[in-house]
Amino acid sequence: MATAILTAGREKRVWGGHPWIFRSDIARVEGSFEPGDVLRVESSRGRFVAMAYYNPRSQIALRVMSLRDEPVDEALIRRRVREAVDYRRSFADLRSCRLIFAESDRLPAMIVDSFGDVLVMQCLSLGMERWKETVADELSALLHPRGIYERDDVPVRQLEGLELKTRLMRGEVPDRVEMAENGVRFLVDVKQGQKTGFFLDQKENRAAIAPFVKGQKVLDCFTHTGSFALHAGHYGAAEVTGVDISAYACAFAEENARLNGLESSVRFREANAFDLLSEESRAGERYDVIILDPPAFTKTRAAVESATRGYKEINLRAMKMLRPGGYLVTCSCSQRVLPAAFLDIVRSAAADARVQLRQVEYRTQGRDHPILPAAPETQYLKCGIFQILPR
Repeated sequence: MATAILTAGREKRVWGGHPWIFRSDIARVEGSFEPGDVLRVESSRGRFVAMAYYNPRSQIALRVMSLRDEPVDEALIRRRVREAVDYRRSFADLRSCRLIFAESDRLPAMIVDSFGDVLVMQCLSLGMERWKETVADELSALLHPRGIYERDDVPVRQLEGLELKTRLMRGEVPDRVEMAENGVRFLVDVKQGQKTGFFLDQKENRAAIAPFVKGQKVLDCFTHTGSFALHAGHYGAAEVTGVDISAYACAFAEENARLNGLESSVRFREANAFDLLSEESRAGERYDVIILDPPAFTKTRAAVESATRGYKEINLRAMKMLRPGGYLVTCSCSQRVLPAAFLDIVRSAAADARVQLRQVEYRTQGRDHPILPAAPETQYLKCGIFQILPR
């Protein structure tokens, strides 16, 4: 087994619990290896640090598998899968949750989502690529799904030297899978939908809007396939408008509305949410609740400034369109925009909109997407619920 020797002092972050070692942290590698092999990692003084997968092509060159000097073998992988599932058994509906959340479950860059009786797997690291079949086997033994589908069509795989592909791994998987979330039924396009087909990370946040939408007029921007909008309708909103720029997403959302018998109270519009907010704000349109759940505005440090402007613009527009006493549910899934920074954006927008906010809740991703305190990268979702105070 080859050994990676770290630059002096770089071992401290790993001992503190961070699961990544960057290429710039490595002084040298001793011994022969193939990309994707497990290496023994040592400090500059020869102390054991971790066992980690090594990919010299990636900026994240070493992905920690264990802080113990132990074999990284099939037994360890199967044990980690069981631990991930057992963790979720205590609180989650295993037919509607993220079963494996990468580094947070000590299976680096491995994601598995559960939709009804179908599992969707995504692997974004070379080291874990070798264990996909083992992970699928263990999940099959634990959960007996109808099928497992691979969604490895994410461009970031190319940074690891991996090909893009999708395929049926186990059993059978229909084009659309039905699942229930918080009592709301959804059809999920696991084969061609965004990411793995549905955004499970907002499940608990969608349930959190229940006290604020009953009998209200609600606008859901960036609705995708209608998740927040249909929850609002399910929780008794009088009138809901969901907006998305994608005609496909709107048509899918309408199908989900019919599935729940909500087509009379929840409607969808194909429109650019930025343009719609601007137009309706100028026209004096008012709502009781506005939900902003946009896609990530930035995935790089260089684009944070422009993302900040985008978040501020939509929040400012929304605040001006809310009736006094109304509620703003505003989200960001941009990992580069930290929780405190997003709160600053909301405060700045409120100052420019000349409204006073009352913070009701400031939330993050669901418990099935657990956070490692030592790795801020594992916390990416922000969800604030604010009330516009009457003047």
